[in-house]
Amino acid sequence: MAKLYFRYGAMNSGKSTSLLQAAYNYEERGQHVLLAKPAIDTKGASQIDSRLGMTREVDFLIGAEDDARALFAERNEGRDIACLLIDEAQFLTAEQVDDLFRIAVEDGIPVIAYGIRNDFLTHAFPGSARLLAIAHSLEELKTICRCGRKAVFNGRVVGGRFVFDGDQVAIDEGADGSAAPELTTYESLCGRCYLEESGGRLG
Repeated sequence: MAKLYFRYGAMNSGKSTSLLQAAYNYEERGQHVLLAKPAIDTKGASQIDSRLGMTREVDFLIGAEDDARALFAERNEGRDIACLLIDEAQFLTAEQVDDLFRIAVEDGIPVIAYGIRNDFLTHAFPGSARLLAIAHSLEELKTICRCGRKAVFNGRVVGGRFVFDGDQVAIDEGADGSAAPELTTYESLCGRCYLEESGGRLG
């Protein structure tokens, strides 16, 4: 039986690189894959961007109201797809993760979803929470904090300082969620460094 896999890690743990490597491995063996990501992830537009400089166009974007299984079926029709690869899976809805589960179990196509578990306030993203609940296989992709410890949290940095208020999703936006000249970036942190930056606050 095909399975739903969730490969997760903090920011900069190589998730997109791992996805592109998986696609390459399938295609090197003459097999076909489909790549997708949520439309809300405007970074890279319709591309998957790796920190190592590799990029690739996705086969389809998943809008907030879309049926992910129906979108997959449209692209899969008449083709022999070996695997569906999803980037930034934390931005999916719980219902869309259920769609991925059905693609694996009922349609017999392995699905590998990559994403982060928690937002900058340590709250689980809806898509990640559902993946952690129903995925057949969970794999953590590890990265390190600036202090050398294992990073598990994602700190949001705006204008060079950590912020702990704002919308759950902010991609190239200001801390208040509106377009702003101050770039929003993220830093992977261990638990100790996160608590130091947040003044002891979790969530």
